[in-house]
Amino acid sequence: MLNTATSYQLALQQLTDSALPTGAFAHSLGFETYIERGLVHDEASFGVWLSAFVSQQLTYSDGLGIRFLYEGVPVAELDALLTAQLLPRQLREASIKMGTRLLEIGDEVFPSPELTAYRELVTAGRSAGHQPLGFAVVARSLGVPLPEALAAYLFAAVTSLTQNAVRAIPLGQNAGQRLLRKASDGVAAAVERVGQLTPDDFGAVSPGLEISQMRHERQRARMFMS
Repeated sequence: MLNTATSYQLALQQLTDSALPTGAFAHSLGFETYIERGLVHDEASFGVWLSAFVSQQLTYSDGLGIRFLYEGVPVAELDALLTAQLLPRQLREASIKMGTRLLEIGDEVFPSPELTAYRELVTAGRSAGHQPLGFAVVARSLGVPLPEALAAYLFAAVTSLTQNAVRAIPLGQNAGQRLLRKASDGVAAAVERVGQLTPDDFGAVSPGLEISQMRHERQRARMFMS
């Protein structure tokens, strides 16, 4: 019989696998705008964008939201804050679309009273259903420690974005693996940073990232939804 740690580790691998059908393959979360402008065009330039995205937007928004949920902040309160803070419309919709799908999958394969309660809030129109919060509810119910949950979520985001960059720039598969290896150090630093932040830091992000995400909505030719 599997011990508790092994059980949640296997569940966490399933939850963060790139094959999980949340629709992440359809989102660039803003880097396609940088491709269109010629600022992201190869392995090195995408690595710069990815590092900035992890250390800023993922850390101060998704990562901090996951930590606060683990610490007992009500999910409805965090959901409302995330909705207000995600200013680019496409990014906000991406978080909700992937989150709604994650809630649906989670309720089927990793059911818990906490997850059911969050889904009921979303169904009733009282919450939006954001991806990081859906993930955090499932991970906490499985007994995943916060540092492991944060690292898994952030690296899953990095993986999906890198896979999308391999297709869009395009890059070779080996380049994608080199990027992931380099990004792992940034993910580890982000996990440590999240633990040091305060509620006043929630939602802080570089204006350049947000502007690129807003511009994507009016980009003439697009591969991705965001």
